[in-house]
Order: sequence, then C-alpha cells, then structure tokens
Amino acid sequence: MSTPTHHPAPGTRPNPVAEQPYSRARRWGSLAVLIASLFVITMDMTILNIALPQMSAELQPTSDQQLWIIDVYSLVLAGLLVSFAAIADRWGRKRMLVLGYILFAVASLLVLVADTSEEVIAIRALLGIGGAMIMPTTLSLIRVIFTSPRERATALSIWGAVSGLGSAIGPLVGGLLLEYFSWHAAFLINVPLMVLAIVAGVFVLPESRVPDPGRWDFVAAILSLVGMTLVVWAIKTFGAEASLLVPEALAAFAVGAALLTWFGIRCLRSDAPLLELKLFRNRPFSAGIIAALGSTFALGAALLLLAQWMQLVDGATPVEAGVRLFPVAIAGAVASLAAPPLARVIGARAVLAGGLGLAGLGMLLIGLQPGTLANLTVLISLALVGAGIGSLAIASALIMHGSPEDKAGSAGALEETSYELGSLLGVAILGSVAALLYRAGLQTADALHGLKPELQREVEDSLGAAAAVAEKLQMPELIQQAGVAFTESMQLTGIVGGAIMLAVAAAVFFLTPKGTDINSVSH
Repeated sequence: MSTPTHHPAPGTRPNPVAEQPYSRARRWGSLAVLIASLFVITMDMTILNIALPQMSAELQPTSDQQLWIIDVYSLVLAGLLVSFAAIADRWGRKRMLVLGYILFAVASLLVLVADTSEEVIAIRALLGIGGAMIMPTTLSLIRVIFTSPRERATALSIWGAVSGLGSAIGPLVGGLLLEYFSWHAAFLINVPLMVLAIVAGVFVLPESRVPDPGRWDFVAAILSLVGMTLVVWAIKTFGAEASLLVPEALAAFAVGAALLTWFGIRCLRSDAPLLELKLFRNRPFSAGIIAALGSTFALGAALLLLAQWMQLVDGATPVEAGVRLFPVAIAGAVASLAAPPLARVIGARAVLAGGLGLAGLGMLLIGLQPGTLANLTVLISLALVGAGIGSLAIASALIMHGSPEDKAGSAGALEETSYELGSLLGVAILGSVAALLYRAGLQTADALHGLKPELQREVEDSLGAAAAVAEKLQMPELIQQAGVAFTESMQLTGIVGGAIMLAVAAAVFFLTPKGTDINSVSH
C-alpha cells in the first residue's frame, strides 16, 4: 500500500492539524517500532567500546585489526546511507527497514561461530549494512506518517531523545553484560530486540514509496559509496595518528573529496538525482544540518575524552564510567522532549542556537575550572552538553519540515550523514588536539626521561599505553604524571571545542530565518 499524499493549494500554508492519512493508534504505534529499532542501532555504536578489551584478550587482534573492528561499522554505514535511502524511496521504505532488521539480527547471531578477528570484522561490516538500511528510513517514515507539523515535531523530539539515550546507555549495558557474560553478549543482545522489531514492523508500519522517483543513477551510487568511505576513513586515520601528515590518509581524503564533488555536481544537474542537494536552498533545512553536525561534534569528543579520564585518571570501572556518563543521556532526553513546546514559546531559532550554545558552555566549563578538575564540574559539564544535544529535536524538525514528502529519503540520508561526520570530526579534530597537547605536557614529566626510547614512544601514544607501561615497570609516578598531562590536555581541548560550538551556535542563529515555526514550516 502506498502512502497517500496531500498537496496544499498554491499560496496556502499547511494546517498544523491537517487531515492525517493514518489513525492515531497506527501513527504512534509506528513511531514506537521505529524508535525501538533506532535505540538498538545507536546503542550498538558504543556498546563495543566496553567489550573490546575482553574481546582482544580472547581473539588477540593486531592493532590494525582492532581498529577495523571498531571502524568498519561506521565506514560501511556512512558509505551506504545515500544509496539505501534512494533504494528505499523506489522499492518501499517499510521493505527496506524490515530487511535491515533481518540483516542486523542475522549478523548479530553469527557471532556465535566467530572465533577470529577477521570474522568479527566481517560481522561488524554486515551490521553496518543493516544500520544503513534502518537509520535514514526511520526518519523518512516519520516524515511521511506524521503529516501534522506539530505532531511531527513531537515525534522527532522523541526520536532525538531515544537516539541520545541509545548512545549513552551503550557503555552501561556493555559493562553490565560483561559482568556476567562473555563479549559475545554485546552482539547477541541485538537478536531478540530485532526479532520483535521485525514482527512489529510487518504488522504495524505502513508501506511508503515515491510514486515517480526517476531512473536509478548507478554511477552516482558508486561515487557516493567510494567517496564517503574514503573521506570517513581518512578522517578516522587523522584522528588515530593525531596528525594531518599521513600520506595515505591525505591521498584518500583528496580522492574521496574529488569523487564527492563529482557526485554533487551530477546530482545538481540531474532531473532525478540520487540525493536531492537542492534542499540546501532552504535556509531552515541548512541550519538543521549544521546544527546536527555541530551537536554530534561536541558529543563525540566529550564522551571520548571524559570516558578515558574517568577510567584512567579517576579510577572508575567501565560500569562506573557508564553510570557517570548517564547525565548526558538524561539531560539530552529531557531537553529533546522539552524543545518543541519551548520553541512554540520563544521560537525555534532561539531553542536551536541556545542549545548549541549550552553544549559549548559545557565544554568550556571543563577547561576553565581552576585547580584540580572535580567530578562535580564534569557532571555539570556533561549535563550541559546533554541539554545542548536536546536541540537536535528542533534540528530534525527543521530538516524534515524543510523537505517535501517525496524527498524524505534524501533528507533522512543527509541528516544521518551529518551525524556521522559530526561525530567523526569531533573525535578526529578534538582528539588530535588533545593528543598533541598530551605529548607536549609529557615533555616536563620526570618519570618519562628515564625510560628507553621505545617505551617513551608508547607512553606518548596514549594514556592507556602509559598506564600499561607504568603497571609493567611498577612506576606509579609515571601514570600520575601522565594523568596530569592528559587532564590538562583535555581541559585545553575543552576550550577549543567550546569556542567552535559557540561559533556553530552563532552561525545557526543567523542562518535560521527569524520567526521560523516548526509547527507550520513546510515546503
């Protein structure tokens, strides 16, 4: 069954309480299915970070294999988002979503027979394919199912709250599972959840597709896949090496950027583009994309650095670190749900830019606290960053409301791509800044100077390596001095990241037209 479409008369504004093509029960039942599956996908992005040490002890991957276990998921996901969103528009969004659920469940189940690092990498790649089928399709279906802008804003605020909760709960769930089970449980937990999603999806979700999508552009699909994969891999490599002077990464970035430029030109010139880039002509849409990039930029970097600080400097266990990171999820969920009604009072522009500003202040707070960094400061900072992430609810509303129903797939792909790139850039840029400052701070550490050159290099690589060397050599003063250097580097990085976030907030404020109303804005 194809979704009914409603076109307002020329020159009229859409009614926020327009006639709905589906019953209230089916609309909100569909949302429950969509956000439940989204929760599993976002949780899966972070749950493996906790399971990795135990997995590494059993499988003994090389350093390159360990990176691929973590990175291949997002590489495949980012590369396929655009193509799968376009296929879903043609083939059927419900079909694509249910197929993604099935693939995600099967890939998770395969971990029972995986006993090598290569097999785990292959499983993570399959999970990335499933995630690419699911993530943009959830957004495009919300755009189609909820024709009332006010209801859609509420639905997207719930979507945003669940997305943030999934990312933050991942480490906590991973820590609890590892208390009682092996690392396999980090994969197997997906199976029963996805089986429920498959059953509910088949019976609850409506089918939806674009009536006349035009021909499939195979060349553009290849360009987007290869270009995005190369760019994402290059950004990850820059972050891992904490340097832009990595020849293979520079070459990959240059080739990837050239392919994506070719892809963009091809889409702009096409009558039936694979990705509708002309959506960026809509100022609220562009503001929403920039806000999505900026907020995930802050969240990715904050979680990376603070999780390391809690465990390696403050002595928290993985479960304790997961609990301490929970204020991000709670504040983000509350702010996401509060954002649409608040926008009706003070305006979408103020809520969106103000939320990004709060995230920036949260990062600045870590850097500007005098003396020893206190847990209370970290708690307040996390709450502010989480509250700022709540503005994503408004960003999603602007993105979806600023796109027509037949372009919902493109809008969903662009939004999800902005999340991926935002998080990658945050980790790569701010992670690299932190690594450089950490190394500089170690130059004055007395304990470092008595070590052999190869051990010095290990200590300078990361705080985790410094902790391993200190434990092996029974040198508590080494980890103490490395911890001081890391904390100082994290605080300075917080200032850099906070300043960037405040600049993004200002850009979004000036780009969003005054008086923009998420309860009535539409194409």
